[in-house]
Amino acid sequence: MDKAYVDFEALFRFHQAQSFWVSRPKENMKFKTIEQMETPDAESGIIEDARIRVTGYKSSKLYPEDMRFVRVYDPVNDTIVDFISNNFEVSALEITNIYRHRWDIEVFFKWIKQNIVVKTLWGYSENAVKVHLWVAIISYLIVARIKTEYNSPYSITEVATLIRISALEKTELCTLVVKQDVSIISNQNVKELSLFEDI
Repeated sequence: MDKAYVDFEALFRFHQAQSFWVSRPKENMKFKTIEQMETPDAESGIIEDARIRVTGYKSSKLYPEDMRFVRVYDPVNDTIVDFISNNFEVSALEITNIYRHRWDIEVFFKWIKQNIVVKTLWGYSENAVKVHLWVAIISYLIVARIKTEYNSPYSITEVATLIRISALEKTELCTLVVKQDVSIISNQNVKELSLFEDI
C-alpha cells in the first residue's frame, strides 16, 4: 500500500487475519527500535532491517505489536526509501521488491477488464463467479492460440468477433481469420450492380 493509505487499524486487522502487508511509513511516524536484524551486503542497497514498535499515542493503540522496518538506497532515483511490514519471514530485499511490484495486480485487473468480456454473470455465488471468469479466460486463451496458429493479422478481439459472427457459417477457420490477398480480390471477374448506373 502507498503511504497515503497507512491505516494502522486496518493493517492490524490484516495482521490478525494472518495476512501480510507492505507499506511505506509516513515521515512523522514515531517508533522505537526493538531489535536490529542482520542486513545483507552493501551491494543489495539495504541500509537497515529492524524490528520496531510504533510509539505514537493513537498508533500504538491501533497497532500494539511489532512490525518490520526496512530502509533501502534507491540508486535509480538517488534516494533512501523506508518500508514497513508485518512479514518477518522473507528477506529485506523481498520486502522492497513486493512494494516495487505492487501495481502488477492493478495492471492485471485492468487487462481483465479490457480483454475478458463478462457482461452479465450466470450466478452470484463465489463458485458461479469463479466458473464464469475461468470460462472467459479460457475462451480468450483459445482465441489467442487460434490467432497465433494461423498468424492472423487481426487483433485477438477482432478474431473473437469474426468467430462469433460466423459461428453458423461453413467457413474454414483458417480462411476466416486470415485476410485475403488484395491481388486475388482485384482479379476476380465479378459483375456487380452499380448503385449510380443511371445517373
